Amino acid sequence: MSEPYYITTAISYPNGRPHIGHAYEAIAADVIARFQRGMGRDVRFQTGTDEHGLKMVQAARARDMEPRALADEMSSYFKEMDDALNISYDRFIRTSEADHYAASQAIWQAMEANGDLYLDRYEGWYSVRDEAFYDEKELVEGEGGQKLSPQGTPVEWTVEESWFFRLSKYQEPLLALYRDQPDFIRPESRRNEVMSFVSGGLSDLSMSRTSFDWGVPVPGSPGHVMYVWVDALTNYLTGVGYPHGGETYDRYWPASLHLIGKDIVRFHSVYWPAFLMSAKVPLPKQVFGHGFLLNRGEKMSKSVGNVVDPMGMAERYGVDQLRYFLMREVSFGSDGSYSHEAIVNRANAELANSFGNLAQRTLSMIFKNLDGELPALDRNEDDAALVRAVASACLDELPRAFEQLAFSVGIEAWMKAVFACNQYVDAQAPWALRKTDPERMKTVLGNLFAVIRDLAIAILPVIPASAGKLLDQMGVAADARDFAALERQGWYDELRASGYRVAQPVPLFPRLELEVAEG
Repeated sequence: MSEPYYITTAISYPNGRPHIGHAYEAIAADVIARFQRGMGRDVRFQTGTDEHGLKMVQAARARDMEPRALADEMSSYFKEMDDALNISYDRFIRTSEADHYAASQAIWQAMEANGDLYLDRYEGWYSVRDEAFYDEKELVEGEGGQKLSPQGTPVEWTVEESWFFRLSKYQEPLLALYRDQPDFIRPESRRNEVMSFVSGGLSDLSMSRTSFDWGVPVPGSPGHVMYVWVDALTNYLTGVGYPHGGETYDRYWPASLHLIGKDIVRFHSVYWPAFLMSAKVPLPKQVFGHGFLLNRGEKMSKSVGNVVDPMGMAERYGVDQLRYFLMREVSFGSDGSYSHEAIVNRANAELANSFGNLAQRTLSMIFKNLDGELPALDRNEDDAALVRAVASACLDELPRAFEQLAFSVGIEAWMKAVFACNQYVDAQAPWALRKTDPERMKTVLGNLFAVIRDLAIAILPVIPASAGKLLDQMGVAADARDFAALERQGWYDELRASGYRVAQPVPLFPRLELEVAEG
């Protein structure tokens, strides 16, 4: 029995509505979760919203609302997005929930008990937009000499009483972690950045604020609320039952993977492991910082006006078409670019014309020419070669790539197998065999049916609704759609013997029109 797998996304900051970057991370995490379930693992998948902090207070004030009312409204949009995109989360967590307050206060008390928290006065640079503190040496100069954070966001000089965490104490333990577990931070470029940052020396971290009260109260310290990142990071523990422990905690912690954007790698690979070391909680196994999704090569920005609504994109192109494009087009870990033309072209060429048309033609021919009955197979070497090629892609190349989060590589291997099937159709010409060699036509169509089932199972994590509908049409049971089913011999003969018949197939992927998309 393989060990359980716990995957989390970064929880989204709901001071605005979701954009395509949020959708990209949610889809990637969902593909991983579905893939791991398909590999037979017991998966727990958590996402949600990070609702505290000064940015939320300011956004609520601008709308003449209480922060909690804003959090309730905005959090619902993120949950709606996840549901619309077919994100198979086990828990959608909100940091305003009671069990999260309890977990955050428990980890605080554990760090305090370890002697790692002390009260002092904070004076320094703070970026409201990043919810982050910066050393003078990290700042860059903007227009007119304005000081900016390394992310290019405005900073302001802040003076207030604050609890501090002895982050400096954890410099060597963190460097040892990165050396001893080279896969703790991926991809390697992010690991190198973090090691360089930590090697340069760590300052103790301000851990509380007194200038607002929208946050988790610091236990035993009236007037202080926790720095939003203490509370935000703790969500990963809250979701498995910390501090009470129990079966869920024992089963799923430490997390297998924290999937996050590259802009918050520092919080997850420096602060978070240091907090956990202090609280004597086991560390997660891996932090993966993916790249940004760029609109025609430009970073999305509200001021530029190129922020894209993922719900609109899903409506325009189809949920599975959007999911497929994002996983296929972008080399995961690097920045990627998208455009309406790229989505339409990719969806039409690969999903509609190649895979969808292959399935439609094959099932239609079985329905029309064989009265829907699956034929007995009398395979020759051409047939066996196709079966081997598809099996190699579905059982070896795609799973190996997906284990490494190399989605575009895995889908490329899958697509080559789809092309091999279409070449086989053209070479065998079953429409011609119908007149010249009907028995051979039967084997060709049966062979195609078998390999299309394999292709559909392999791509299920990426396009679950469409591949699921195809497998429904093909009579494949819901509990026979994992990677183990691909290795199972005899399924075809069992399906034949069950009396299953192919009905008139329903097309899976309508062709997209660019003019409509752009109009």
